[in-house]
Amino acid sequence: MSELDRPDYSQLFRLDGRRAVVVGAGSGIGRESALALAAQGADVVCVDRDLAAARETAALGTGADAYELDVTDGDAVARAAQELGAVDVLVFTAATNVRKRLLDYSADEFERVVSLNLRAPFDLVRAFGAGMAERRRGSIIGFSSIRAVTVEPGQGVYAATKAGLVQLLRTAAAELGPRGVRVNAVAPGIVDTPLTAQIHAVPEWSEAYASKSALGRWSRPDELAGAVVYLASDASSFVTGSQLFVDGGWTAVDGRYTPPT
Repeated sequence: MSELDRPDYSQLFRLDGRRAVVVGAGSGIGRESALALAAQGADVVCVDRDLAAARETAALGTGADAYELDVTDGDAVARAAQELGAVDVLVFTAATNVRKRLLDYSADEFERVVSLNLRAPFDLVRAFGAGMAERRRGSIIGFSSIRAVTVEPGQGVYAATKAGLVQLLRTAAAELGPRGVRVNAVAPGIVDTPLTAQIHAVPEWSEAYASKSALGRWSRPDELAGAVVYLASDASSFVTGSQLFVDGGWTAVDGRYTPPT
């Protein structure tokens, strides 16, 4: 490689001139992801079912906009892809969980978890991925979980949706890669967010989870933002079909805990 061809590494993570849509930007990991992308120069649209929360995030990020969307409404997702125009980066973090053992699950609870955790990503990837494929560029980043590869009693349906999401994103990577679109997953460990508030409120449970990672603690939502910037930027230009674990070493040390149910 000649000096003329060598990349400008000072710009490796910059996202100037790119438009990013962050679904679930109203709080938690989604909010921090939106702010991190904006800090790197992206034009960010903060998308959330809670428009007021999305606006709060947008107000924190320079140049960010807010957009209301219920991702469990497939027609609304398709409409959003049209209304938001050309998008270079799609990030989606929204998820839900019903902590029950399989024999105690109701059909309605199953449908609710699958609808948000798996069906909604299916609709988002198709709606926004189509435009990216036409423009022959783009990065799609979905959030899976350590539960995609390791389970515990009471998390079976959630784990199934996260494992399914990984395979969905890998397939999208294979199908969209020839058209310039990269698709990857970020797999957090235990993160202090509204989704995990139920666990964090139980001292025994909270401390047990902290002890099961190599770092011996929970993560903060902002500690996931770097992975999002990396996968959105040219720093990961040859990364697709991957699952990036940001779990404090949980899966490395095979952390286990059987919670009370």
